[in-house]
Amino acid sequence: MKLYLKPGACSLSPHIALEESGLPYETEVVDLKTKITASGADFTKTNPKGYVPALLLDSGELLTEGPAIVQYIADQVPAKKLAPANGTIERYRLQSWLNFIGTEIHKSCTPFFNPASGEDWKKIAAANIERRLGYVNEQLEGRPYLMGEDFSVADGYLFTVLGWMPFIKIDLAKWSNLAAFVDRVAARPAVRAALKAEKGA
Repeated sequence: MKLYLKPGACSLSPHIALEESGLPYETEVVDLKTKITASGADFTKTNPKGYVPALLLDSGELLTEGPAIVQYIADQVPAKKLAPANGTIERYRLQSWLNFIGTEIHKSCTPFFNPASGEDWKKIAAANIERRLGYVNEQLEGRPYLMGEDFSVADGYLFTVLGWMPFIKIDLAKWSNLAAFVDRVAARPAVRAALKAEKGA
């Protein structure tokens, strides 16, 4: 498998999932402005959407969209418990978290990475992010991870978007459960390995 990524972007989430899985994989960095990969290839020929993450399977098929990619990775190694079994209520709860993180937190960060965004849009987005983070903080009360005791691919995704908060100037210290969650996830060997690899990319 090959993961196309941009260091620090949302592709960190499947990068973490791959490290947690123990599956063999390689990565290739994409310049999202030029759409050229580190090997000099035109990324849009691989992924017409033109953005990361994208996971090229050994079969030659391409998977896009982070929440789909991380569930695929998790399903290859069920013993790792990165996602509950398909068809269970717990799996639907995981999908609920992945959708919530993607649509309510991740997408609300968009104006802060778009030079054309006005201050009014940023103010509205920041207020929305803060409300959503308050909710997540409440849900983490008394539990180490979103789904309970086991780390899941949803935790990797949440950790990824929380990593953007300093850029947005949102201080996680006001939410003690979230701050502790970030420290807990950052200490995982697989997460450290993914972060180290992206720093060197």
